[in-house]
Amino acid sequence: MAIVKSEIAPQMFYYFEEICKIPHGSGNEKQIADYLCTFAEERGLDFYRDEENNVLIKKNGTAGRENQEPVLLQGHTDMVCEKLPESDHDFLRDPLKLYVKDGWLAAEGTTLGADDGIAVAAMLAILDGAMASHPPLECLFTTSEETGMNGVIAFDFSKVRARRMLNLDSASEGEVVCGCAGGVRSEITLAGEKKTVEGEALCISLSGLCGGHSGEDINRGLANANRLMGRILLAIRAEMPVHIVSVKGGSKDNAIPRDCTAVLVVEDGFCARVIAEDEAKNIADELAAADAEFACRVSECESAPAWSADLSARILAAIANAPCGVIEMSRDAEGLVEWSSNLGVIATEGESITLSFLSRSTIEARIDHTIRVFDALALAVGGKAEHHSRYTGWNYVKESELRERYLGTFRGLFGKDAKPIIIHAGLECGLIRAKVPDMDMISIGPETLGLHSPTERMNIASAERFWQILNGMLCW
Repeated sequence: MAIVKSEIAPQMFYYFEEICKIPHGSGNEKQIADYLCTFAEERGLDFYRDEENNVLIKKNGTAGRENQEPVLLQGHTDMVCEKLPESDHDFLRDPLKLYVKDGWLAAEGTTLGADDGIAVAAMLAILDGAMASHPPLECLFTTSEETGMNGVIAFDFSKVRARRMLNLDSASEGEVVCGCAGGVRSEITLAGEKKTVEGEALCISLSGLCGGHSGEDINRGLANANRLMGRILLAIRAEMPVHIVSVKGGSKDNAIPRDCTAVLVVEDGFCARVIAEDEAKNIADELAAADAEFACRVSECESAPAWSADLSARILAAIANAPCGVIEMSRDAEGLVEWSSNLGVIATEGESITLSFLSRSTIEARIDHTIRVFDALALAVGGKAEHHSRYTGWNYVKESELRERYLGTFRGLFGKDAKPIIIHAGLECGLIRAKVPDMDMISIGPETLGLHSPTERMNIASAERFWQILNGMLCW
């Protein structure tokens, strides 16, 4: 039985529910690529699949439009896999459990994957004949967008003939994205021998934060659990030596972390507990309303080998001094974040600890500088910095026939104007533009909130309007 009952876009919602039955987290896209290829084979559509599980499916134009210039529709098949602490969902095996509440579609205890499952669903519906009129179409389903855009980087764009592209990976109705930030992923790793330390072992656990998208939500004042843990541990260290056993926080560098847990050994467990709880109260008084469920729990735990006080202090220095959050707002576009960095993950593996960041800017020189900052910080704390998965931004162009067509279509359908914007999040458009410089492109999508967090939800009426816009754009 269908979860979403829609008269406007039944096939799009049908395919969205179908792909939600298929596990498709980043790096686990083989099964959904199999589904796409089988779909194409059953309908006699030309398709191409590469080693990265990118899939390109082509469909001829409808009667009378066979010889028109093709249009490229593009979105990614992978989703961010985040869940609530109490959820037992297995993203490698379990289907998402969808539900509708107050006009919004969501998943029980997990991310919904509307980012970018709605693009996949819309393209499948169009390829399945849901639109009566359209030009020749090329539908590109890319992989690993959320973890470095490796799919689109590897894809051979000589397979694509279109020079007009609708990227379907935006999350705001009434806005057409015409530019985005570039970014780079960085890790700082510190390592050293752990030894048995005399003292009392404590476990400090932070939870209940809202979390969110590390690009689009970075300026909302949402708290970063990893950063808050560093603050609490620094408060303890101001009164006594701290020996860190482990720190674990966040799971994705492109998501603002919602929780963090640290195990440490101190000489006075009672005093350390009081300091931690007092600092947590200070933090709670400072947080935004979205983080009202913040909680700090301190408990005794079994002792384990820990790093020296010196190495522990250097770890805390790295956490405290690394760029995190909004670095600079745009001087040209009001309200636009120009430069940011997110400490998304802290992971302890044996005798090493790694801090993982995703930094963003539309200015390439600032990405270069961010890399140098992390290199300098790693050198100062005796660690090692590595950088990877860099992607270019998408610069706004003054002349765009596709953008003007979208604005006219939106105005004609809904009687109001859409707004061209540049976003701080990363899209595959910049990498595609670098490979196909003459590609005219925009990015659109329905209203989706809580991206990259278990509160992700998509507005059903907005998704129906998104379908109407697509239909209007392709029926010219």
